[in-house]
Amino acid sequence: MLQCRDDILSLTKQLVHIESIVNTAGEKVIAQSLFQIISSFPYFLDNPSHVALEQTVSDDLERYNVMAFVKGKKGNSNRTVILMGHLDTVGIDDFNQLKDYACSPDELMEALKKETLPLSAKAQLDSGDWLFGRGVLDMKSGVASHLYLLKYYSEHLDELDGNIVFLGECDEEDGSHGVLSALKTLKNWKQEHDFDYIAAINSDFVSPRYDGDENRYIYKGTVGKLLPSFFITGAETHVGSAFEGLDPNFIAAELTRQINYNPELCNEAFGETTVPPVSLKQTDLKPSYTVQTALSAYVYYNFFIHSWSPRDVLTKLKEQANIAFTNALSAFEERYHNYCDMSGEKYVQHPWKPRVFTFEEMEQLLVEENGDSFVTHMNQFKQNLLKNTELDTRMFAARVVEEAWKWMKDKNPAIILFYSSLYSPRIEMTGKTTDELNLINSLDEAVAKIQPHYQHPIVTRNFFPYISDMSFMALSDDEDGINAVSKNNPGWATKHYVEFQDIRDINVPVINIGPYGLDAHKKLERMEMTYSLEIVPNLTNQVVLHLFNNEQTSR
Repeated sequence: MLQCRDDILSLTKQLVHIESIVNTAGEKVIAQSLFQIISSFPYFLDNPSHVALEQTVSDDLERYNVMAFVKGKKGNSNRTVILMGHLDTVGIDDFNQLKDYACSPDELMEALKKETLPLSAKAQLDSGDWLFGRGVLDMKSGVASHLYLLKYYSEHLDELDGNIVFLGECDEEDGSHGVLSALKTLKNWKQEHDFDYIAAINSDFVSPRYDGDENRYIYKGTVGKLLPSFFITGAETHVGSAFEGLDPNFIAAELTRQINYNPELCNEAFGETTVPPVSLKQTDLKPSYTVQTALSAYVYYNFFIHSWSPRDVLTKLKEQANIAFTNALSAFEERYHNYCDMSGEKYVQHPWKPRVFTFEEMEQLLVEENGDSFVTHMNQFKQNLLKNTELDTRMFAARVVEEAWKWMKDKNPAIILFYSSLYSPRIEMTGKTTDELNLINSLDEAVAKIQPHYQHPIVTRNFFPYISDMSFMALSDDEDGINAVSKNNPGWATKHYVEFQDIRDINVPVINIGPYGLDAHKKLERMEMTYSLEIVPNLTNQVVLHLFNNEQTSR
């Protein structure tokens, strides 16, 4: 067992002290600091070209990844393991009056002793084995663990029959510009140094799955995440003549009732089930108050997948949208009839029927009807829209759909289904390739060796349940699945773009061995030090050793 607790604790605190909130200048500061730390190691003083501070590409912000590699001298193997983790954190506003201490664990814990805390948190605070603060869990202790191993192997080259690549990436908490940029460097290093990437080990946080869960989880592969979005049009009317029109908010509410928490939209694979979708935004697109009903509404939902492709999700959600639309119209007609009975007004039949299009379907229809004039107009509209830097990818996509809708000849109410944000691909790691099988076997060996040194069960599962940069190390989707993303994202190739071929060119199996704790993204974010600072690095180390030192399955 590596005796690494104190060193990794010191590195963790050093990283946590640097406020590196995503989409702020702090991301630049922490990258520069980490680069200086690594550059000061004797190995990198002798090999300065083996460490790099690299600016992200196609990014509106100036921020950087830190990448480094160590070439082992035990043998001549070109097998290479990637140790990865993100440097950014979420914000600190939730700390309220303790905001000044959010990135200073020792001072924060002293201050928390004067606060009224949940009993479990108070016990952990008093135990001496838990560290509190923004980023201690998500995920600077994980980065510190990898950093320790990078330094260790830089000083013990004769123990390493292969190569270690360290990747500290930015922007994991938002757009993943960091890892997507790093893929290009990994590809260059693959060519330049003949690296044979056989595994990636992420070190993002893990937590209990339910109250009383004592397991510490390791994950093979990861959940996929989509943001299916719906632009909903109605028929506007003055509120004094409510039944002469159809409020798109009414349809949106029914859509959310149909989709939110719907178990039919949970994706089961290998005995594990995703949580159902839940709405992340629901609004109409009226710019200000009027007594006219809204022209359109906009809704989007978080959607996790294990085995479904983005194309599968569109098919399923188009069906759900049709159900919701039908239900909304039925409820409208029932209430309209009741109102007419009460008021004595004459019932007038409306022409509306459920209509649901994917963005791909609507765009194809509009191209067929309008030809180059539509294409030219939309390209110019998107270029002009890019000048509005306050629009994120989600609102940018909505505005593109809104503009395209103006070209529709039939303006009767409709729902347009599309994707408006980054797709974090799912990764199934089941042993179907030689590299996957070797990594799974190495993980099993590592757990068996380290488990006797720790009191709580270390349990492996198939899908990391949170969004992470693991998603961009391999692809389980075929071309049709990926095309469903690109053809149904209205901001594709303007506001938003992913070079999926870069992922295919790396395509390395990935696991997550990360720090254990509670309340990530919350005021009481905290991690258990024994597992996070001792067990995690030793598990990771044993996986690396097994991958390099044992005879590999034929590739």
